[in-house]
Amino acid sequence: MRTVLEILFIIIFAIIISPFVLLIEFIIGKFNPELKSRSSLRYVQFFFKGMMFISGTKVEVIGRENIPDDQPVLYVGNHRSYFDIIATYPLVKGLTGYVAKKEIEKVPILRKWMKNLHCVFIDRSDLRQSLKVIIECIDMVKSGISVCIFPEGTRNKEPGMLEYKEGSMKIAEKSGCPIIPMAITGTAEIFENHQPWVKKSHVTVTFGKPIIVSELTKEERKFLGAYTREKILAILPDDMK
Repeated sequence: MRTVLEILFIIIFAIIISPFVLLIEFIIGKFNPELKSRSSLRYVQFFFKGMMFISGTKVEVIGRENIPDDQPVLYVGNHRSYFDIIATYPLVKGLTGYVAKKEIEKVPILRKWMKNLHCVFIDRSDLRQSLKVIIECIDMVKSGISVCIFPEGTRNKEPGMLEYKEGSMKIAEKSGCPIIPMAITGTAEIFENHQPWVKKSHVTVTFGKPIIVSELTKEERKFLGAYTREKILAILPDDMK
């Protein structure tokens, strides 16, 4: 039943209503681009909250006070499910662009919403394009927009975490923004562990203490991805390590 309701919700709000909202957002953007970004964020947050509600999933949030209110940050999380994005987007503070794989850019309506929200698309097989995306993210943070990345590069289906792509951590190094470790549990139990059915779960999103790159040792800065990964592992429960 939950699966049917999720499909109906997506059809109504993402396929039927969404194009009209996008048209309104386009008009708003002609006069006030910042208002367009913020109203787009609110619509997507509403949509994602609706998906979580229909799935019967409760999201427990720990440590949200660790996210600064007055500056952009680099959110860095573990990645096990499509629902990682759905669960965390309603929790970010301020405008936040997620780094997504290039293939998602082929989905028309989704692509438009993601561009409205300053999301960027990365092709990890193309080093030159990946570097351009990192530079774009650095500029976004400097302009006041937070960025969220999942440096494992793909959804991890096994216990523990995959090694982090060190290059993505340049976003924090070059922009000077804090890194917010983000440990996510329970999302794979909503869908991936029993596809194609949607089932309720208990999701926990834990935001760790900010990592200030300038305060780290030279060795810690050299392997910033590994350092951040260890911070997230320390937050995760034992059965996910």
